[in-house]
Amino acid sequence: MKQPNILFIQVDQLTALALNLYGDRVCLTPELDRLGEQGAVFENAYCNFPLCAPSRFSMASGQLCSAIGAYDNAAEFSAEIPTYAHYLRRAGYHTCLSGKMHFIGPDQHHGFEHRVTADLYPADFSWVPHWGDEGKRDTNDPRSVLVSGVCKQSKQIDFDEEVAEQAVQYLHDRAKGNDQRPFFLQVSFTHPHEPYLCKQEFWDLYAIRPFPLPTTGPLPEDEHDPHAIRLLKDFGMFGVAFDEDDIQRARRAYYGSVSYIDSLITRLFAALKETGMDNHTATVFTSDHGDMLGERGMWFKKHFYEHSMRVPLILFAPWIKPQRISELVSLVDLLPTFNGLAAGKPWVGEDEGLAGMDLTALLDDDSAPQGSRPQDNPGRSRTVYAEYFAEATPAPMFMIRRGRYKFFTSACDGNFLFDLEKDPNERNNLAALSEYQSQVEEFSLVAAEKWDAQQLTERILRSQRRRSMVLAATRLGAEVRWNHNEKPGQKVPWYRGHGGYNQWAFDYTPVSE
Repeated sequence: MKQPNILFIQVDQLTALALNLYGDRVCLTPELDRLGEQGAVFENAYCNFPLCAPSRFSMASGQLCSAIGAYDNAAEFSAEIPTYAHYLRRAGYHTCLSGKMHFIGPDQHHGFEHRVTADLYPADFSWVPHWGDEGKRDTNDPRSVLVSGVCKQSKQIDFDEEVAEQAVQYLHDRAKGNDQRPFFLQVSFTHPHEPYLCKQEFWDLYAIRPFPLPTTGPLPEDEHDPHAIRLLKDFGMFGVAFDEDDIQRARRAYYGSVSYIDSLITRLFAALKETGMDNHTATVFTSDHGDMLGERGMWFKKHFYEHSMRVPLILFAPWIKPQRISELVSLVDLLPTFNGLAAGKPWVGEDEGLAGMDLTALLDDDSAPQGSRPQDNPGRSRTVYAEYFAEATPAPMFMIRRGRYKFFTSACDGNFLFDLEKDPNERNNLAALSEYQSQVEEFSLVAAEKWDAQQLTERILRSQRRRSMVLAATRLGAEVRWNHNEKPGQKVPWYRGHGGYNQWAFDYTPVSE
């Protein structure tokens, strides 16, 4: 079999727990349901950093963010780090990117031979955080819940329409062209990222359904962990009691945005079929991280709780039989997996410090029965690692998921241990209980061996100071702009760090009453 084409569809801020494939009974996504029913669904997939840019850089490089300096949404992604686009290009693929990748720095390709859209967000250091002196946040606030619902048009809708249009055009151009190489096309949408707004047609899909509230409602301060409190304060949501109508409206608009994404994916598959490339194309679908969606009174991401960390991961190809895989996996596994798809056999790779594995090795594995849990196969259960170094924390935070347990820790917040089998909503911290001290000690030892928190803190603070200085200098005199195919001073509809983000994000056309 010759090398297959690879279509990689990524969305932004979609929690796996909002999809039918992962147990939800509200969301309407017929195309994703079809992919899952006919492909391989990874039931326990995690991001490795619950924030946009770091998650994408970790995913693209197959390494944890601490290894590549991807500390936050304004951390430069170094051009010397190989990505899956480099690997596949070297393997004979034409590599193309349509949509958001959030590359920070002068290199806006990172192995992609062709880019067909600009990015939605600035490529400079506009969003560098300052531990100890955060200032007023302009990227998340209560308006995301209060100003939610139906719109005719928004910046994000405009962006995703262009992403879909350019991706479909690319597929038709490939079919008509003379380039005999297989393609790797990444199509990266920004929905269902907040603001929680959607078009009327997708809002109306949920008109006759009583829209559910979060499983776990707002918690009193003494039941929140320290990082959750810092995040709520950072978002301006600490002590804010949203009405049930506000919460339901925001969640309904989020689900409407997920259905909108599903319709865009339908366009992509229609183009594959029209061009005759559908039978020789493998598709991978995932998200960069999740969304709390009001669980525990929290919204957005930036925490290690399941709604923020769990992502959908589907692998579909005509030659892959339907199956569900319960093994723990994460986004750092994508680079080896793309190489495995290209090679047509499990890919081991080179000694480059990659953190993941080729997930095609788990397909059709009789040692992992369908529906089995990771703890049913303790000899082959994997460990997932995640990190958080961005705003609203004064120290690095680390997460380890192994078997039924999730552990997270930091120098400022202490230890947290959850038994996800008994406590899927993560309400009972077991770390202080005597009967769980062996697990806490084991996880603490693993964390200490994997991460040097003090050294990492020094690197992060140094990087924040350097980037702040560079940003301040480049704001003087002639403008510097690294964004793809843009000249300094060029007016574009996307956010470029001038003025508040929320001011830009809420520039939309409302539906008249």
